[in-house]
Amino acid sequence: MTPNVERLPPNFTLHQAGMTMREHDIGAIPVYEGDRLVGMITDRDIAIRAVAEGKDPAEMTVGEAMSPGIAYCFEDEEIREAGKRMREKKVRWLIVLDRAKRLVGIVSLGDLAAQGDEKVAGKALEAVAQEGRPEERRKTAKGSSSRRRQAARTVHSR
Repeated sequence: MTPNVERLPPNFTLHQAGMTMREHDIGAIPVYEGDRLVGMITDRDIAIRAVAEGKDPAEMTVGEAMSPGIAYCFEDEEIREAGKRMREKKVRWLIVLDRAKRLVGIVSLGDLAAQGDEKVAGKALEAVAQEGRPEERRKTAKGSSSRRRQAARTVHSR
C-alpha cells in the first residue's frame, strides 16, 4: 500500500492531474470534493477519455474524465480480499480506507505482487487485462494463459 496519497478536486484540469502524476510518479489519484471521495482519475482515463477523443487536457476537468464509481478496501482486510476485489471490479488500483471511511492509502496490482501472493496478483491482473481487450482477442488470450504464466515465471526467475 502507498500511504500519504495525493488528492485532486474534480475541477482541476487533466493537464494539472497529469503534471501531478508525473511529479509523484503515480498513475492514479483519488478525487475529493471537500471531505467527500467522489472518484478516481487514472492515467488511462486521461489517455482514453481525453487524448484519444481529441479533447484538450488544459480544458477538460478531472470530474469529466474520472472513473465512475469508487473501488476500495479497508486497511484491516487481508491482501487476498484486496486482490479479489480488484479482480471483481477489474481495476488496477483500490483506495484503502479505515473503518471510519477515511483515506489511508492506495493499493496497486504491483503492491499485491510485491507484498502478497503472486497467485492473487496474477488472477487480478488477468481479469483487468481481459477487460480492456476486444472480444475476439479475449478468446485468443484465454487459450494462451499457460504460455503467459510460463513467461511470467521466466521473467520473475531472472
